[in-house]
Amino acid sequence: MGKHILVIAQYFYPEQFRINDICTEWVKRGYKVTVITGIPNYPQGKYFDGYGIFKKRKEVFNGIEIIRIPLIPRGNSSIMLALNYLSFVMSGFVWNVFTKIKADYVFIFEVSPMTQALPGVWYARKRRIPCYLYVQDLWPENVEIITGISNKYIIGGIGKLVDYIYARCTRIFTTSKSFVESINKRGVSNEIIEYWPQYAEDFYRPLKKARKKEIPSDDAFNIIFAGNIGNAQGLDILPKVATMIKKNQIKRKIRFNVVGDGRYKKALIEIVKTNNLEDLFNFIPKQPAHKIPEFMAACDAAFLCLIKNPLFAMTIPAKLQSYMACGMPIIASAEGETNKIINESKAGVVSPSGNVEELYKVITEISSKKDEELKMMGQESRSYSDKHFNKEKLLTRMDEFFTDDLDLEGKKIV
Repeated sequence: MGKHILVIAQYFYPEQFRINDICTEWVKRGYKVTVITGIPNYPQGKYFDGYGIFKKRKEVFNGIEIIRIPLIPRGNSSIMLALNYLSFVMSGFVWNVFTKIKADYVFIFEVSPMTQALPGVWYARKRRIPCYLYVQDLWPENVEIITGISNKYIIGGIGKLVDYIYARCTRIFTTSKSFVESINKRGVSNEIIEYWPQYAEDFYRPLKKARKKEIPSDDAFNIIFAGNIGNAQGLDILPKVATMIKKNQIKRKIRFNVVGDGRYKKALIEIVKTNNLEDLFNFIPKQPAHKIPEFMAACDAAFLCLIKNPLFAMTIPAKLQSYMACGMPIIASAEGETNKIINESKAGVVSPSGNVEELYKVITEISSKKDEELKMMGQESRSYSDKHFNKEKLLTRMDEFFTDDLDLEGKKIV
């Protein structure tokens, strides 16, 4: 058995995050992998069927040993979300005191909250082993945007917590180049910060165009959005664009196929109904990740958007890699890193975040393109994915970091 990686991830299988695939690949590469995670409850806010405080607290998935520590489900309120974050840390502290696990590395998969990194940091310091942090969401910036909290004392306190975590990491990996600069500004040396973009799982691949029963069979230009339907996605822009489409009666029917679940879904459906836009929308329940390429193959283009904010201009949403791996033409309402990648790859059309008129224009533009032009966009999309988000190359690079961070005698660094 190879080296032992202890992964700290508040969200893990059956919740759908990229860390599931990363851990699976590590097992294939000969590592022993143990994951410390919570009881699955994302994004619905309640425990998944079959899971609970006294049910399935230990599990094996694809050769990965999963240990689930107690936590309070997210629910649907800010108070419940705060308790969810806090409970994971408290359970992680208790686990750290009593655990007998002996790992060689700690790898922390950080999507919000950053607080989930604490049990990993504590364990790594206790065992004097390398600690790796993979930053998906920047804190405290993310807290300000999502919660609206701007009190300087609260944000300052969170900032000190973040600095505490950064200072105790051997290396910090980021999903975008802009994150490298932001973390460096907090006093972290560039020598330990690495850009390591996300990749798409192997099942994300181009499929032959095919009908899907959940998507009406007509001559509409089908646009798919697949993923979490949350506030940060800025999906409130779609009903506004749909209103313009309906008002201007553009030649080709447009349909937005929204696949997924999340805290904002109920509100979005209500807005669509209130504005009599049901004929332009098709809401599809959350699907297993491996099924998403089939839905993409039944559509003409894929959509992603982020709210207008300096932080999201630095962010590369995970669905961008998924869309590109499937060879989809992309429509985006985004800025910064995402805008740059789509324009550089020639994989689609982009409008500024939150700009309804410009999004209407690019949707009108792409929906009027010939099939050959759309096919070319899709090919450029896949080609860029193969070149810049290649799974094997990225994982091999991570192997090299693991090797470099143990000295020649195999002793763990401190």
